[in-house]
Amino acid sequence: MIRDCLVKRWIKGEEASTAVEFALVAMPFTYLLIGIIEVSLMFAAMSTLDSATNDAARLIRTGQVQQTTGDPQQMFEDLLCAKAEIFLNCDSIQYEVVRLENFSDFDTVPASFDEDGNLLSAGFDAGSVDDVILIRTAYRYPLLTPLIGDALADASDNTKLMISTIVLETEPYDVTLEAAQGNL
Repeated sequence: MIRDCLVKRWIKGEEASTAVEFALVAMPFTYLLIGIIEVSLMFAAMSTLDSATNDAARLIRTGQVQQTTGDPQQMFEDLLCAKAEIFLNCDSIQYEVVRLENFSDFDTVPASFDEDGNLLSAGFDAGSVDDVILIRTAYRYPLLTPLIGDALADASDNTKLMISTIVLETEPYDVTLEAAQGNL
């Protein structure tokens, strides 16, 4: 009888119900919170790649890369890395700069990748005045949270491919410096 009373009182008691409910909800809540943070960082990294590509493409559009006395490709890469290094590992950014005949040729230069998912670059050709240029950057973003990585990754190494592509026509910049350097 006393035992029955204690069991009924224990079943009806609510002293520790909040702690038990929190224990049941804490793990999924924490995991969801970490997943939201990781997806937010991934989108911030994607936006950073787009912005860095746009800033580096501006050097080509305005003719600064073509008129440099140094290495044009290094100038492009330096600005790309300087703008992207906040969220991205600069050594893992892959890019290609290709001169096209006109804007409709964009379809003839699709992004191609090797078996590891790395961009197969078509090289670096910044063109000259009034040339149409394709600038493409790619980055494999590593996902750390297991279930989020399984849901969003597009490769077996738990990474998400980010690509930024810009097609532009270079501006009519001063070609006298370019002619003096023998690039025409």
